[in-house]
Amino acid sequence: MNYIANPIAIAIFLAFVGFVLGMSFFFARKAKSAEGYFAAGGNIHWFVNGIAFAGDYLSAASFLGICGLIATMGYDGFLYSIGYLAGWIVALFVVAEPMKRLGKYTFTDALDAKFNSKGIQLMAAISTLAVSLFYLIPQMVGAGVLVTPLLGLPHWVGVIMVGAIVITIVATAGMTSTTYVQFLKGGLLIIFSTVISVMVLNKGLSTELRPETFDPQTIEASSVTAAATVDYHDQTFVKVEKDGLFNWWIVRGDQLEEAQSKTITAKGETLYNGAPKTDNKFKSVGYLSSLKDEEGNEITETGKVGVFQYFASIDRSEVVRYPKSKIAKFDDNGDHVKVFCPETTKGSDLLIPGQKFKTKTPIGKLNFISLMLALFCGTASLPHILIRYYTVPSQRDARKSTIVAIGSIGFFYILTLFLGFGAMTMGVIDVESGNMSAPLLAKAFGIVLFSIISAIAFATVLGTVSGLIVAASGAVAHDLMDNYMNIKMTDTQKVKAGKLTAVVVGIIAVILGILFKGMNVSFLVGWAFAVAASANLPSIIMLLFWKKTTAKGIAWSIGVGMVSALGIILSSPSMYAQYGLDKASALHSLDNPGIIAIPLSFIVLVVVSLMTQKDNEGLKYID
Repeated sequence: MNYIANPIAIAIFLAFVGFVLGMSFFFARKAKSAEGYFAAGGNIHWFVNGIAFAGDYLSAASFLGICGLIATMGYDGFLYSIGYLAGWIVALFVVAEPMKRLGKYTFTDALDAKFNSKGIQLMAAISTLAVSLFYLIPQMVGAGVLVTPLLGLPHWVGVIMVGAIVITIVATAGMTSTTYVQFLKGGLLIIFSTVISVMVLNKGLSTELRPETFDPQTIEASSVTAAATVDYHDQTFVKVEKDGLFNWWIVRGDQLEEAQSKTITAKGETLYNGAPKTDNKFKSVGYLSSLKDEEGNEITETGKVGVFQYFASIDRSEVVRYPKSKIAKFDDNGDHVKVFCPETTKGSDLLIPGQKFKTKTPIGKLNFISLMLALFCGTASLPHILIRYYTVPSQRDARKSTIVAIGSIGFFYILTLFLGFGAMTMGVIDVESGNMSAPLLAKAFGIVLFSIISAIAFATVLGTVSGLIVAASGAVAHDLMDNYMNIKMTDTQKVKAGKLTAVVVGIIAVILGILFKGMNVSFLVGWAFAVAASANLPSIIMLLFWKKTTAKGIAWSIGVGMVSALGIILSSPSMYAQYGLDKASALHSLDNPGIIAIPLSFIVLVVVSLMTQKDNEGLKYID
């Protein structure tokens, strides 16, 4: 899409970022000790921590990624919401209180509470860094996505901007400022998402295209001479010159229908629908092609509707979507072309699974089960979530804050249905980035609401990235340097090491955020959950509930789980596409590693623990 920066949007955005930075400098004075820097001194109120949990968890994947998936794929996108929320049940009943009881600053503390094992210290720290980096990628991608429509800046500028701000937040005040940033943006995100959802219901559904929506034209196939023809995925595309401009058209029987296209010519210029960007021909998409009332009569709009009426009306409609691009190749003139093809889908089909997850094939079923397993098991083993249990005074507070988090997160995920379907039916989807669906939906109701939502979304990225970098800093300064390497440091030195780590990890995150531009952020977060679930969860569960667990069993389990998950991901079809290779040439067809890596990690822990039972002599079992 073509984006033009708005002065109001820039002013609101800068004010919000300025407030966040000011808050960080204020709390910096309270973060002199290692406990203050890594765990906010353990003095955060349980309610504040619960909302901060929500702010931490409702990352770019939730607000940008899930809403974008629902907007393009319907109910299948909401399955991510279900998986993310279900994971909190494990966190509540299994992890919350034991983590507070066993740990001090980091996830490694809990695993190593009774062992004092160098192996655990090393492997758990490496796992924390690996999961944190994988989780950082989608957050940085989301940051780059946001600044393009908000400030009119390139993707890479947004990624660098987030990196700089987050490094400042973490390097000044650590977990204290991170907590209050997450509390602020978590509360605001839920409030304003509710506002947009209510506005969607008040507007109802309509078949009328918005002025900013791409309206495809049709012409007789016999009236044109094709400059180029390409067959791709059972679809024929024809390059047609019209009114002195060329564009790509889709063959529909004896007619041609104009498609959205982006072309990089052999001369290096970029054309949008055959014209320069300044012509503003490349617009948002998605709309209702038909709509019926309860009696089956065609109507143009529903007017204000309730929650159940809204989905009942979608069930009786047909929606024009642009779920994917069909061509990415050089045509006969040496132009690199990407054509976005519309698909008309029954609303009833969008309200049930099947648009994204193709579960009719064995590999499709395996991928879906693997993803859900990772989402369910991953929440309770994410390092930046686990360390938040150390910010409250007691185990009871840890449990209460988890309950607040579940309520807040569950309510928000219900709202994603209205945000996603609202974007799908109101013609606000950017075909190049479904991640922008929720902010662009807000823009349909006014520039001020768009600016506020975008600023909150940006803060969403800031808060989550801050938490991840704090977790990574603790892994290096506390787990690796202090415990594993025995580099004994004072609190001041440990804080300095953590801040230096924050800078390094922040720079790495910026580079990865630029490299992974264009991938759906919720899909990317699924990988982070898979690595966390494979490397960390088996160790947590078995340490708490199996007396025969040994230090070597935990260390080997983390290593095997992490390596197997990363190996499957890096050799997956999705990564082959990212490498610029043919998906069909990938080593295997599995995109999500959980179904293999998680059981493998459990098996390794049991086998190694049984082989090393002598190591447990003299150790006291932790109840």
